[in-house]
Amino acid sequence: MSLYRTLHVGRVVRLVIDASLVNLSLLLAYLVDYLWVVGITGSVANAPAALRESTVSFLRSSTLLSPIALLVFALSGFYTHSRLYQGRYKAIIILQAVTLAYLLTGFLAYLLPALLAFDRSTLILSWVFTLASVMTVRLAGRLWKVLASVERRYLGTLLRERPVRNVLVIGGAGYIGSALLPKLLEKGYHVRLLDLFLYGMDSIAEYVAHPRLEIVRADFRQVDKVVECMQGMDAVIHLGGIVGDPACALDENLTIEVNLVATRTIAEIAKGFGISRFVFASTCSVYGASDEDLDERSVLNPLSLYARSKIASERVLLNLSSPTFSPVILRFGTIYGLSGRIRFDLVVNLLTAKAITEGKITIYGGDQWRPFVHVDDAAAAVVRVLEAPLPLVRNQIFNVGSDDQNYTLQHVGALIQRLVPEAELIVMGTDGDRRNYRVNFGKIQRVLGFTPQWTLEAGVKQVIDALRSGTIGDYKDARYSNVKFLSEEGVSRLIRTENGWASEMIQEIPQLSLPTMPNAG
Repeated sequence: MSLYRTLHVGRVVRLVIDASLVNLSLLLAYLVDYLWVVGITGSVANAPAALRESTVSFLRSSTLLSPIALLVFALSGFYTHSRLYQGRYKAIIILQAVTLAYLLTGFLAYLLPALLAFDRSTLILSWVFTLASVMTVRLAGRLWKVLASVERRYLGTLLRERPVRNVLVIGGAGYIGSALLPKLLEKGYHVRLLDLFLYGMDSIAEYVAHPRLEIVRADFRQVDKVVECMQGMDAVIHLGGIVGDPACALDENLTIEVNLVATRTIAEIAKGFGISRFVFASTCSVYGASDEDLDERSVLNPLSLYARSKIASERVLLNLSSPTFSPVILRFGTIYGLSGRIRFDLVVNLLTAKAITEGKITIYGGDQWRPFVHVDDAAAAVVRVLEAPLPLVRNQIFNVGSDDQNYTLQHVGALIQRLVPEAELIVMGTDGDRRNYRVNFGKIQRVLGFTPQWTLEAGVKQVIDALRSGTIGDYKDARYSNVKFLSEEGVSRLIRTENGWASEMIQEIPQLSLPTMPNAG
């Protein structure tokens, strides 16, 4: 019984409110009409008489309009089931009901002109006021909830974005990581470095005792270690993985596990910890083969397992994105130059080393395009993304490099020969590596103002100086080559597991062909 009384009282209250809104709207319409004819146009000389006439007309009109409006509102379900209507449909019902009420009132005024003296402008104005007031009362709560939700979801996220002080770098002892680490420490970040140190710790030896560096030696596929490392972090930079086409081709299942499965696990853990900034190292190799100028929106044509594993990882990360988790994908060009962990399985470094030690620069094909970027500039791009306002970079993909460092392999060979004139340039037939991509880097320059500081010539000179000075010994040493090291001793250190969904996802990504020679990274 109490519930019935409550519902009954609620309906009465809504009836009273609607009747008040209709009459207030009608009164306001008459008031506007009165002020117009008396105060603005001056078409009525006797203001008191006009006021009395308007008052009488209002009372007559109200007597007819109020019951008609309430009857139409009731038949439209205003006091029963329409309370459950939501959003646009509820607004349509209100529009129909208010309009029908005024159409009926206007029709009766036309039939009974002696009883009702409705001016058309007054009737239309009253309809507008009634519609606005009824809409406001019935939809204001819903609109407020929507606006509040938007504020909580987006603006609230931005306001709560914590400053980045503590950074987890996964794979921080690698080629890019060892160039990135000193930059982060110099800028005052507290860095937690998670790495298996498969290639040793020499790459970061001079920073091991740094007070703002914490080193965790572990496999990033170990969930407990990743969870432990996420504690207290503000950002994650994921550089870990098996890198390069030949190295990835050694063991497909292992590559999928390390490059894809682990990436999803790491991202899910970071998202669970509320870490919004997640920077992921991808590659321009995803573009594969094309004669066009390629940007971040271009079709991907992967030619290797390495490229497909990166594409799959990009998709996984972007699918995980949310208002509180914002992955950023960096597609690096082919990297060259020296860092803490030197590599000579990359085309520029390799050809330079061959020119110095063997006196020969052997190019296969030569007309294939590659975009190049120095390892120091690659690390600088990571820092730029880390420090950029989150709205600029959230869920974005950036090619990392510069337009003026797109070279054919033959151009690279000629440049190296110019700096090492005693070396012979030999151009051979194609080696089966069909990759050919010229990349546009306008987005990262436009959005983040990023411009590489190194040129290809300066990077080649850097490698030449290191080789001639004896800083680097035998460039053929396995520790300088991912594929050679993993072939000889590294793969046996990594335990392989079944990949399930990841293997299926990799197979779904089409490929054109697989490279057979380690020509370029």
